[in-house]
Amino acid sequence: MDINLKGKNAFVGGSSRGIGKATAIELAKLGANITLVSRSADKMIDIVHELDNSQGQHHDFLVADFKDIENLKKRAHALALKKDIHILVNNTGGPAPGAMLETGMDEFLEAFRNHLICNHLLVKLFVNGMKKSGYGRIINIISTSVKEPLDGLGVSNTTRAAVANWAKTLANELGEFGITINNVLPGFTDTERLSEILKIRAKKYNISEEEMYEKMKKTVPLQRFAEPKELGMAVAFLASPAAAYITGTNLVVDGGRTKSH
Repeated sequence: MDINLKGKNAFVGGSSRGIGKATAIELAKLGANITLVSRSADKMIDIVHELDNSQGQHHDFLVADFKDIENLKKRAHALALKKDIHILVNNTGGPAPGAMLETGMDEFLEAFRNHLICNHLLVKLFVNGMKKSGYGRIINIISTSVKEPLDGLGVSNTTRAAVANWAKTLANELGEFGITINNVLPGFTDTERLSEILKIRAKKYNISEEEMYEKMKKTVPLQRFAEPKELGMAVAFLASPAAAYITGTNLVVDGGRTKSH
């Protein structure tokens, strides 16, 4: 099975921590040159030195805040002029938890900007390089809420579903060029985001965070939460030559928790 990514350039969003960082690490293990993307230069400087470079890779980083679209566009465009991006991993922090009717209009607008609009912007900037080089993989980190909306995550549920439908439409348009676009749907994953959700749910049900941790874990058939690297490996496979005939899909990585197919 061909999973070698030597000579391929990957742009990984939200890569200073969590699933984004784990994804960058796994892609580098397969030989890809990594461009880390986040707001934290200090963290990315350290991560660049952690990444595998045994195949002669060159890793770098781009400081960008997805809340500032014009700055992101400027920096990503400059990068696209320097090199073709073959692998785009769209990943950024999820919207704040909260009930739907307690959500303001600005929260929806911010979430759509940070996720859907920024994803679309980056695809438009990098897709010509993918076409020219004859290799393109676009992978979006979204959520199992695409299949089953999650309580207390109204804005996230809405936005993630929009991204999933955007991706499916784009997969149809890019297929003729051999460019694939897929979504990875994480379940409960041991990240800062999950810690935030744990605290909110524990408060809602008036129990300790430890009790809520056990309660949530029991809803997963594998009886544990995912490690970020397990999501990273799923992304790395979709980015590889071995996944050339997989496009327009939602890959659920949740230990079997989602009840729908």
